[in-house]
Amino acid sequence: MTLKSMRNFLKYNLCAWLLLFAMPLFTSAKVIDADALLKQGNAAYAKNQFAEAAAAYQQVLDAGYESAAVYFNLGNAQYKLAEMPAAILHYEKALKLAPGDADIKQNLQLANLKITDRIEEIPEFFLSKWWKGFILFFSLSILSVFTIVCFIVGFILLIAYLFLISVWPKKMAFYTGITVLSFGLIFLVMSAVQSHYLNAYQQGIVFTGAVDVKSGPDGKQKTLFVIHEGTKVSILEQDNDWAKIVLANGNGGWIKLLDIKEI
Repeated sequence: MTLKSMRNFLKYNLCAWLLLFAMPLFTSAKVIDADALLKQGNAAYAKNQFAEAAAAYQQVLDAGYESAAVYFNLGNAQYKLAEMPAAILHYEKALKLAPGDADIKQNLQLANLKITDRIEEIPEFFLSKWWKGFILFFSLSILSVFTIVCFIVGFILLIAYLFLISVWPKKMAFYTGITVLSFGLIFLVMSAVQSHYLNAYQQGIVFTGAVDVKSGPDGKQKTLFVIHEGTKVSILEQDNDWAKIVLANGNGGWIKLLDIKEI
């Protein structure tokens, strides 16, 4: 993370500031507070005061301003503090909001190299991998903007078609309008599919040093294997204080809900 950290830091600070300034006017007082906390966190990070920076970024999130940028900054501060489970959790949260971001993926990969478990993922069928890459290429916010812009431009062109007299401009306005609206529908479908994909799978990060994975939702059940803090799990179901989980390699079992934090 050392080679690209400053570029990433500046990039995501700019994104976070733009998000904060774009909030509705009736929340302007809160925007000022959140912006001040963000600047405070950035200043602390620049001075290598990572604990103070992390606390400031967390306050921004606690105030209700969720964004990939703030999660990314918080993950960077926790990475510097060697708090790998927390860093991985917030990188994952950032990636959920910006699934196509290469910088988040890179820093998440670096953080995963710092934890105990090395989970080999089950090879994914190439068509499934291609489809996932396609629907996750843009973030939901960008897809929303594309959809709105396409619908506005498309309808304007179709309205122009109704009022134009010359044949050639009339044809151009009609066919271009239909094409732009079609792209709008494609972006709308992509955003719906992406939203379903991201919300269909409940996942979490292990926050306990070592966790026994049991064969059933009971501490007296047989221990199948042990996982360690920082490991990502998919949560299949819950039974009281227990969660049935599966790892990226297909192995699964039951662990205490208290041992994980949801992404």
